Amino acid sequence: MDSIYFFGNIVVSFTVLILLCNAPSEAQLSPSFYSSTCPNALTTIRTSIRQAVSRERRMAASLIRLHFHDCFVQGCDASILLDETPSIQSEKTVFPNVNSVRGFEVIEAAKREVEKICPGVVSCADILAVAARDASAAVGGPSWNVNLGRRDSTTASGSVAKTDLPSPFSNLSTLISAFANKGLSARDMVALSGSHTIGQSQCFLFRNRIYSNGTDIDAGFASTRRRQCPSNSGDSNLAALDLVTPNSFDNNYFKNLMQRKGLLQTDQVLFSGGSTDSIVSEYSRNPRTFLSDFGNSMIKMGDIEPLTGQNGIIRRICSAIS
Repeated sequence: MDSIYFFGNIVVSFTVLILLCNAPSEAQLSPSFYSSTCPNALTTIRTSIRQAVSRERRMAASLIRLHFHDCFVQGCDASILLDETPSIQSEKTVFPNVNSVRGFEVIEAAKREVEKICPGVVSCADILAVAARDASAAVGGPSWNVNLGRRDSTTASGSVAKTDLPSPFSNLSTLISAFANKGLSARDMVALSGSHTIGQSQCFLFRNRIYSNGTDIDAGFASTRRRQCPSNSGDSNLAALDLVTPNSFDNNYFKNLMQRKGLLQTDQVLFSGGSTDSIVSEYSRNPRTFLSDFGNSMIKMGDIEPLTGQNGIIRRICSAIS
């Protein structure tokens, strides 16, 4: 599944202290962090990501989602990339991620290329952040200046992944709270959800919605989606999150919501008579505003609790402490 935020069961509130801790960390990140230590890092990463997306266009959505899954668990520290060991509880193997999050091999490939030119300099966490930006640009989406200087964690937390990543069945207030706990506004949440203009989702995550006969789903849309998602089989069958322009990064996702054609429950709740209706409407009318806001919100998300300075390490292999 390539959904950006639909992955857990229960949202746990963070303390205000954690949010306050973001500010000094953010100040240490800079787009020019590697300008002297590895001046060709960004070009090298971009080439690697473009090649991966060229091979499989769906990978763009997967890489954006991978960065999101990293940042919402322990901050943007590449913890999601760590494999299971006797001392590490991998985030890869828990429900929100297993058989769902993808793109690990693309990040490892980019890391190998960067290691060839600047060994031990560029963190996996930064490669994740840059890869998300380059993936967006590769499919016609916005680009932005990525703040750099993150370091990699030596730990992971499957248990936090289970609780801090919002469920695909969350209501609007739960989603708003989940993002607020990470220092992101409701507008950020709606903008980031716009990444569902690309990517795919698995049948079991939207089955209840398309068979609900609810008033919040277009009947024709539901009928179309039922063809590839039987009522009692085909759990892993995929459907595009945007039926109209599934391979283009545009604002059609928001137009779909206004026509009751959101694939996931957590898509449609953004336009269901609640506080975010006006934002959806604005983005449906103004694609430039959406693209600009998406880039700005990705920058904010990338600044969630980074490890900087002497904290963390620079992994030479993203999947292991090295």
